[in-house]
Amino acid sequence: MGEHRKTLHIHFETDDLARTRVQHSPDPLWETLLSLHLLQGGTGQPVFGEWRSWVRQRLDRSAGLLLTLAPPRGYSVDFLTPGAGATDLETALEDVLSTPRPLLAADLTELAAARPLPSWASSLAAGEPAALHELGAAVRRYFSVAVQPYWPAIVGQARADRLQRGEIVLDGGIEAMLSTLHPQVRWQSPVLEVEYPVDQHLHLGGRGLLLVPSLFCWQSPVTLLDAGRQPVLVYPIDRRPGWFTGIAPVRGATALLGRTRAAVLEAICARPLVSTTEVAVELGISPAGASQHATVLRDSGLIVTDRVGGAARHRPTTFGSALLTVSAS
Repeated sequence: MGEHRKTLHIHFETDDLARTRVQHSPDPLWETLLSLHLLQGGTGQPVFGEWRSWVRQRLDRSAGLLLTLAPPRGYSVDFLTPGAGATDLETALEDVLSTPRPLLAADLTELAAARPLPSWASSLAAGEPAALHELGAAVRRYFSVAVQPYWPAIVGQARADRLQRGEIVLDGGIEAMLSTLHPQVRWQSPVLEVEYPVDQHLHLGGRGLLLVPSLFCWQSPVTLLDAGRQPVLVYPIDRRPGWFTGIAPVRGATALLGRTRAAVLEAICARPLVSTTEVAVELGISPAGASQHATVLRDSGLIVTDRVGGAARHRPTTFGSALLTVSAS
């Protein structure tokens, strides 16, 4: 008799199919968590090898806290990915840092069942302000090094995947889209079966399922352990082996503008008349932050801002375009 194949069973009711949707943009916390998994291993070397080498050279000691909470195999704490839908890190991080103490304690107890935890884990489980502050600082630091510089590439590939899913839905409906989501996913109505490290059942109960495209998700889709949280399935998208090199122009301009501001300029050069909100979504920053960076770029003569349909839309000046061109050479 063959070995038992472990499976995640996602149980749908009639209303769940109508409420299943694909998120319009990657989730910054899921990309953070899943990139932590990849960073600690050696899988996907042709796609992630250059990224892995680049990031490992630039992390500081604060990353150790996150590596403990998100080991490469087995359970990672659910509170690092409390939900989906936020398009910038700060909004998503607010949910993490406001996690109720019972959930913090439950997640860390689950993690401790598989491995010993450092002494700081008890302070975090109790929701002590100093521990939460340290967690927030670690997430911000790691995201700034490992995810944010590549956010435009991540968003671009995720949106291309979402358009493809939309065409499948228009041609064959939601069930056709679920059937073609990933090679390790099978739609056996009314259950979506996913090859998984453990046997797990998720009953949607009319809540619907949020599908989240992810660049850093590797080999198989993933969900939360706690079925009481928002039902979500994060799935891998196709990646091009050269995705990492697409950020080269931003690196050159970083010395003059700073990493985030250089990325804002690149986003505006790539999509003239892009709105402030669209820039914020592409880079995973808040609209207020995007507006502030755009103001500095405009005052420096690198962009021009027009009001179109009540929205602020930006386009590069000749000087702004030339700066990125020179930086990339």
